[in-house]
Amino acid sequence: MTKKLNIGIIFGGKSGEHEVSLMSAASVMRAMDREKYNIIPIGITNEGSWMLYNGPIEKIESGEWEGISNKLLQEDPQHSVFTVIPMGNEPSQAIVPGIPPYLGEQIDVIFPVLHGPYGEDGTIQGLLEMADIPYVGAGVLASAVGMDKIYSKRIFEMVGLPMGKYMLVMRKKLRENPQVYVEMIEENFSYPVFIKPANLGSSVGISKARNQEELLKGLQAAARHDRKILVEEFIACRELECAVLGNDEPKASVVGEIIPSHEFYDYEAKYFDDGKSKMIIPADIPAEKAMEIREMAIKAYKAIDCSGLARVDFFMEKETMKIYINEINTMPGFTKYSMYPLLWDAAGLPYPQLIDQLIQLAVERHQDK
Repeated sequence: MTKKLNIGIIFGGKSGEHEVSLMSAASVMRAMDREKYNIIPIGITNEGSWMLYNGPIEKIESGEWEGISNKLLQEDPQHSVFTVIPMGNEPSQAIVPGIPPYLGEQIDVIFPVLHGPYGEDGTIQGLLEMADIPYVGAGVLASAVGMDKIYSKRIFEMVGLPMGKYMLVMRKKLRENPQVYVEMIEENFSYPVFIKPANLGSSVGISKARNQEELLKGLQAAARHDRKILVEEFIACRELECAVLGNDEPKASVVGEIIPSHEFYDYEAKYFDDGKSKMIIPADIPAEKAMEIREMAIKAYKAIDCSGLARVDFFMEKETMKIYINEINTMPGFTKYSMYPLLWDAAGLPYPQLIDQLIQLAVERHQDK
């Protein structure tokens, strides 16, 4: 009988996408084959406390998990040790008083189901690299670059991927003299424009500005989430997405289209509109355009040295059908509404088998190092 793998599922986190992570992690855990895996849920609260959870999956989604979890890191710095997560083959001992041993075998792979800063941006990946634990998804470099929309755009430009016009706004300078930025934006862009934090996903903090008043309001809203703010030109377009899977030889899925219930695909439309936003899989576009998107998705994936998985988002201009790359997401949502697993399901790779492949890719990448 094949030995079960011990999979640590890290969820929650300190970012504005905390709730999205809870939904994604619950979906992943429900889909995992218990004949293959022992699941070790490890939650991170909004305040940054690490917790070992052993309870119903639905309490992760509701947020109730925090009240019935054991802390892995204590407030006393002398006891702030990760060795309460067993890393050897001997039966574990409780290192911090009050925390019982729970598993005497090594964690084989970590699945960091974390979105946004402190999870998808290379920070948790760096911690896992230092601990020498295999983990699902992109490495430190790709995670950091993929999270930062400004730097990923600069790299996409270097490899010749077409994109819309954009501009960087710094929060400190914005607060010192907002009118200077307003004038620069109005000089270089026509209304409407899109405003978004440079380092958040799940469309958190995004707004569309049709005039100067909305521009100032949108800049201030984005500044609550990040010190770097991205302003982008409006493109009358269709929103298309492609999933990529693999390490050195990645493959691209079919292409899907988002038809948002709101004016654009914002946070509410993604997660809380009761399915009113539509996902068309495969997208109703010419075959040559779908192939172009798939090729561009792999090119973007390789450009930032991605591994494991990513979802690459595109715009197709309605009038000309020109394709523009929008962004890459190195840990896309895994909720029941999420595009990434649905795209692979349409390509013949069901959700449970997709998770199997991601875990296998994590092990392969770790061995390859």
